[in-house]
Amino acid sequence: MQVSLNLSAANMSKVVDMTQYQNANEQLILRCKRGDRKAQYEIYKLYAKAMYNVCLRITGDTLEAEDVLQEAFLIAFEKIETYRNEAAFGAWLKKIVVNAALNQVRKRRFQFSDINNNEDYEDESAHAVNDAEEMSYQAEQIRRAIAQLPDGFRIVFSLYLLEGYDHQEIAEILGISVSTSKSQYNRAKKKLQEILKRYTYGQV
Repeated sequence: MQVSLNLSAANMSKVVDMTQYQNANEQLILRCKRGDRKAQYEIYKLYAKAMYNVCLRITGDTLEAEDVLQEAFLIAFEKIETYRNEAAFGAWLKKIVVNAALNQVRKRRFQFSDINNNEDYEDESAHAVNDAEEMSYQAEQIRRAIAQLPDGFRIVFSLYLLEGYDHQEIAEILGISVSTSKSQYNRAKKKLQEILKRYTYGQV
């Protein structure tokens, strides 16, 4: 009984902490809507690292990722009046970041329609990466391997596996079919395995 009470107290503490965090976040957002520069800087510090990683995964380039991050935050602060608390602020901000990163990739004259040429969708389990094999690689190796994927592969792979979008959402974002998104994801996994194996044998 005592253990149960302690767990309950711990859970209540977490709820209180989360509520306080949400309230503090809401206050910062309200201040940002009033043009408070200090509040904007606080929001930037809260989300910059996570959003930079999103930029890097999509662009595959550190300098481009830094530029996209700054641009995305400027856009977000300009549009912050449109934020209505209907979704988490982080999710709202990530959509802006993803769009900015995709626009940067498009500047390379990469056409997302180009990946429509291969509609040979295979079942997602066909090239599933073995869990034990995945765990044997270091996070830095995986990050570097993802950066080496072709733009189309890397973008679909990142949006699906790392950013949590489903294939329908990816298809709408990129203007491709759902089957193409699935096919590109499977091809990306296969290519990623090939790159990681080269790391294992010291070929990269």
